[in-house]
Amino acid sequence: MSACKVWDTQTGECLHTFQHPHIVRAVAFPHQPKPQVLATGGFDKKLMIYELATSPTSSNSSSPEQATFGRLPNGPPKTTNPTGFEIGAGSHEGAIKSVLWSQEMNVLITACEDKHIRWFDIRTRKPISSVKLDGDIGSCELSNTLSTLSVAAGKKAYFFSGTTPGQLIHEATQPTPIVSVAVHEGERKYVTGGNQDTWIRVWDLDGADGSSELDVWKGHHGPIWSLGFSPDGKVCASGSEDGTVKLWKFCEGPYGLWR
Repeated sequence: MSACKVWDTQTGECLHTFQHPHIVRAVAFPHQPKPQVLATGGFDKKLMIYELATSPTSSNSSSPEQATFGRLPNGPPKTTNPTGFEIGAGSHEGAIKSVLWSQEMNVLITACEDKHIRWFDIRTRKPISSVKLDGDIGSCELSNTLSTLSVAAGKKAYFFSGTTPGQLIHEATQPTPIVSVAVHEGERKYVTGGNQDTWIRVWDLDGADGSSELDVWKGHHGPIWSLGFSPDGKVCASGSEDGTVKLWKFCEGPYGLWR
C-alpha cells in the first residue's frame, strides 16, 4: 500500500493519512485560504478527492472554521467515506502525472501518461473535456494568475485557457523535445527546459514557431524537469536532474541581490 499524507508546515505534525493501492504521483489543494479537500492521482489511474474534515485523523473541533472545513467548493457539507471518492471513473488509461485545481473551483485538471489532458466537474464527477497531445507529457502547470495552463509534450508547448475547459489558446513547436514549460503572461514570454540538453530557452509567446527564441540560460548540467515564476513574476526558478534549483532574474533593473 502507498499513502498520501497531509502535514502541518509549522509543527511538522502529520494531520491526515490517506491509503492508496499504488504509488501516488500528484496531489493538489484548491486555491483557498483554508483548503477543504485534497485531490490525488497516481499509478492506479484514479483521480480521487478526500474531504479533510471526514478523515479519521481529523480533530473534532466545533469552531466555525472547522465546521466548514469538510465542504466541497461552492457546495453543502458532505458525509463521505474517509477513503475518498473517485472523479471520472475509468477515464484514465495510464498513470496520472499531474493534478490541478482550475480557477473554477469545481473543475479539476489532470495530465496522464496516455498523452491526454482532461477536465472534470467535481459536482457531477464526470469528465468535461479531453485533449490528446502529440507527445509524452512533461510538466503541466497553471500560471500565477490561474488564467493559462501550460503543458510541455514532445516537441510542443501547449497553452490552454485556465477558465474554459479544453480551449487551446496557442501551441508552439520547439526545435528539440521539451519536458517543462512556464508562461509569463505579463511579458508575453515563456520558458522551456528539455531532457536532451541542459539549457533553458526564453521564447516570445506571440512569435512564430522556431523563430521566436529570445534568450538562452546556461548553467545546469542535467535535464530541466521543472520551471516556474515567482508570484511577482520577476524571478524564474528551474529544477534540474543535476540536483540543483537555480533562480534567474526576469526583470529589468536591480532585484534583491541582483544589480
